[in-house]
Parts: sequence; structure tokens; C-alpha cells
Amino acid sequence: MQSIFAKVLVWSIGTFALSLVAYWAIAHTLIRRSLPDSDPFRRMIELAEDEVCRSYEERGAAGLAEHLRRLDARVPGQHLLTDAHGRDLVTGDDRSDLLRRWSPRTGPPRMPDGRIIFAGKPRRGKYRFITIVRPWFEPPNILPYYGAVVLVIVGMGSILAIHLITPLRHLRRVVDRFGRGDLSARAESRRRDEIGELSRAFDEMAGRIATLLAAERRLLQDVSHELRSPLARLDVAVDLARTSEDRAASLGRIQREVVRLSTLVDELLQLTRAEGDPSARPKESVALGELLRDLVYDCGMEAEAGGTRLALRDEAPGSIRGDRELLRRAIENVLRNAIRHAPAGTDIQVVATRREQAVAVIVRDRGPGVSEEMLEAIFDPFFRVEGDRSRASGGIGLGLSIARRAVALHGGRISCANGHPGLIVTIELPLAREADPPPSGA
Repeated sequence: MQSIFAKVLVWSIGTFALSLVAYWAIAHTLIRRSLPDSDPFRRMIELAEDEVCRSYEERGAAGLAEHLRRLDARVPGQHLLTDAHGRDLVTGDDRSDLLRRWSPRTGPPRMPDGRIIFAGKPRRGKYRFITIVRPWFEPPNILPYYGAVVLVIVGMGSILAIHLITPLRHLRRVVDRFGRGDLSARAESRRRDEIGELSRAFDEMAGRIATLLAAERRLLQDVSHELRSPLARLDVAVDLARTSEDRAASLGRIQREVVRLSTLVDELLQLTRAEGDPSARPKESVALGELLRDLVYDCGMEAEAGGTRLALRDEAPGSIRGDRELLRRAIENVLRNAIRHAPAGTDIQVVATRREQAVAVIVRDRGPGVSEEMLEAIFDPFFRVEGDRSRASGGIGLGLSIARRAVALHGGRISCANGHPGLIVTIELPLAREADPPPSGA
């Protein structure tokens, strides 16, 4: 039996049948058991038996017959007195079959005409008193009542089965849709029982799978789009290296394209990791000031090589909760973007400050900035601004996109604005709660 609906119904009916059998067994036991010796009804029967036996001993068969006629008139039923072997002491008829049918353990038997036989215990070792009486009431037919109870139980069992089966069938349809490629399929259950927990667990799993698949598809699309140009240039450079007299220049061009391809693949992998499962990434309490000092130190040499300088102003921003390496990569991409476009002889300002329940990291260069309509687009993958902010400057167009996704995974946001001159990029991240563990390295 595979259906839960059928299982619930069969279980309900089986439980009722078992209770019915138990009820019948208990009632049968109570009805059939012999009366206790202290029962008043038994005492009355014993008194009647004593009087019948005394009448026979004192007055013989005629006196016994007269006494039994008066007893039949006063007490409903037919009354008989036999010897120990079942011979009727009035008529001499054999009544042993009545004694054989009587058993104190099974209760009074019934005759074919519906009358009930009561046989007393042997009196003085030689008399048996027998009463044959028609029941003064018959037990009611309880089958219709039990039928009504069965219908109620079946109805209640059906309601319970429907209550359990409906969400499971809905979840099965959602799983089937998700398995056929509909990544938006969700159970969205509001139940608070185990079925609701199962549905919410599926929704969380489906969300993570959809995120991972979307990141993988985007990676494949980005790679297929961006690899065309450098591969085409590599093909041209290889042809030139074969035919050109200046092979050193051709090999240098090939090397530059290989470096560019390597950088592209590395940044694409970083972007995919940033879009991966957030719950699978390690989280710790990170001291933002310490992280910024390390980044300024690491990027300082690159800035000096370009004739610029990083100036850090740390206003004790506090700590944040998240993935230290992912946060480092996000801020580093913003710093390197500023270094790439900052004019020689200028400073790049890096400010860390608190803003209510958040901490802000502000990076400002003195470069040309971007047009107002492109301020949001520069965070899109592979977006490049014409002019100074172009592929010629060494960028691929993924750094700020990686930064935005990494910041979003930490519950923050990143924005930019023109500083006239230069570009101002602001990263806001929520502060760590007081219950979080102390910062790493503190």
C-alpha cells in the first residue's frame, strides 16, 4: 500500500474494529460472568430453592407441584425441581439436557423458542432447581449506531489524510517542475509542522541551486563573449610571428594577450565565487581598520609606480561580520580601479567611518570621473567607459562587479558619484553585533 491517504483510512478503520472487538469482549465477559455470592438476586433465588426443596421433603410430589404452581403464578417463568441426575421430581421426565446446557462460565443458554435457562447449584447434594423464563427485555440492535460511528471515523480519517496529502502532492509538483528546469518553482509553505519544515528546506535548497546555476551560466556566457577578442588577436599575432621579421615584437604581443587571458580567467573565477552559495562561505568578525591598513600597504607600491599615493584616514570604524577574503577582494578591486585611473601626482583618499549601525569605506581618486548616466552601469560585468576608463588602461570590466556582489553578500551596498574631479566610491557594510566573537587577529 503506497498511498498515505489509504494508509490513514485503513489505520482509522482498523483502530475502530479493534476497539469494537475489545468492547464486545468486555461486554460479553461482564454479561456472562456468574453473579457474586453476595448479590441480592442470588440470595432471593436461594431462598426460593430452599422453600421448593422443603415443600418436596415435607409434602412429597403433590405438595411440590402445588408449590411450583403458586411460584409460577407469582414469578414469571417455568420452575422445575429435579434430582441430581436431572429427573423431574413432579412428572418424572428427564430434564438432564437442560442441566447439560447450563454452564456458570458461559452464562444462561437459550432455548429454540428464545427462553433462557437458569439452573441453580446442587442443593444438599440431591436437588437441582431450574427456571425457564422468557427475557423481559431484548438488547437493542446496535449495528446502525456502530455504522454511524464508522462513517464518522472514515470522515475524520479522510480529513486528516487530505490535510497530510495536499501539501505533499503540492511539494511533489514543485519538485517535478524544478527538476524539469523551472528554477523559479518554490513550495512557499506556511505550515508549521514537519511538512512545512521540509517545504522550506526545499525552497532554501532550490534558491542555492538556482544561484549556483545562474552564476555558472553567466560565467559561460561571459567567457564565451570575452575570449573571442584576445583569441582572435593571438591568432593574428601567431601569424605575424611566422611571417614578420620582427619576431620579438610579435612574441611580446602574444605574451601580453596571454597575460590578459590569464587575468580574465582569474577575475571570472573570482566573480563566480562571489556569486556562489553564501551559507557555505566562512564568516568571522573582521576588524575593518586593520584590513584597510593591510590593503593600503599592499597597494601602495602599485600606486607609487603610477605616480600616485594612497592616503588612509581611519576613524575607528569597528568590526564587521563576514568573509575576510571576500571583503578584502572587494575593497582591493575598488582601490586598484582608483589607482588605474588616478592622474600622476595626485592622492587617492581612503576614509573609514561609522554611519549609525553601519561602517562606510570611501575611496576617492582625482581622475576624469564618468558621465552621470553611467554611474550605475559601471558595476555591470564587462562594462567599460570610453576614454581613460577603457580596456586600454588595463581593466577588463569585472573588478567593480565583483565588489558589488561581494558587498551584497554581506548585506551592504556600494555606490559611486562624481567628485568633480574624480570618482567617489562608497561601500557601506553593517556593523557586527555585540554578541559576535572578537575580531580575528585582535
